[in-house]
Amino acid sequence: MIAFLNGILAGKTQDTAFIDVGGVGYAVGMAAGSLAKLPATGERVLVHTHLNVREDAVSLYGFLSQEEKGLFLRLNSVSGIGPKVALSALSVFSPQQLVAAITSQDVALVSKIPGVGKKTASRIILELKGSLDADLLGEPTAVAATGGPVQGVQDALLSMGFTSAEIELALKGAPDQADEAMLLQYALKRMGE
Repeated sequence: MIAFLNGILAGKTQDTAFIDVGGVGYAVGMAAGSLAKLPATGERVLVHTHLNVREDAVSLYGFLSQEEKGLFLRLNSVSGIGPKVALSALSVFSPQQLVAAITSQDVALVSKIPGVGKKTASRIILELKGSLDADLLGEPTAVAATGGPVQGVQDALLSMGFTSAEIELALKGAPDQADEAMLLQYALKRMGE
């Protein structure tokens, strides 16, 4: 699986970014808002990715944050919602707006996603309303609020697939003056207990 791409932005279209990683060009489907936030062509970019393999196609989808990627995967897990609809949902709404619409059970708002009617919007709300993390709503956690080395460790652990709740618990009681390497070691040791 390709977890992320770290390379040079070679160009972009309305729904795709082209990223050059060591001379190999990757076409990465992205939400409109994420594409707009990418740097200029020729600049370095880091994009979290999800590789979607189907019988008839292999597609790579990209995200600027782990929260966006997590929401995409959750949307994609809803029956009847494929990666293209999940990506269009992230083009219409920010992750926080979409989570707020789902948790408040706003069928009319969720049905504004292209290709999603009221019936499908109701299914999305029913299947996801109790499983969305509070951190997607933009509520800061103790770990995220501290910044510095803690933020670096949090980002590293998120890229390894740990949830924000697991990370916060693993970093609880960490030494105040520890550097990033010591914090990472501390967190991984606590997660292994």
